Amino acid sequence: MSIIIFLLIGAIAGWLAGQIMSGGGFGLVGDIIVGIIGALIGGWLFGALGIAVGGLIGAIICATIGAIILIALLRLIKRA
Repeated sequence: MSIIIFLLIGAIAGWLAGQIMSGGGFGLVGDIIVGIIGALIGGWLFGALGIAVGGLIGAIICATIGAIILIALLRLIKRA
């Protein structure tokens, strides 16, 4: 059951990041991948800053912020 929740959070975070970064979504699989990698980045960043998040909403916010950072970095690399 937890893997389903993890994938759902990844999909939501990836979709939100795609909407916020005005590039649209990346498809279901792309959104999940971006969201999962974003969750790892967001978790590391929040931990380094000493910010604790809890609950489903906190996980989605953390993963979305990480996914936004990931998309911004990918766009910078793509331009170079």
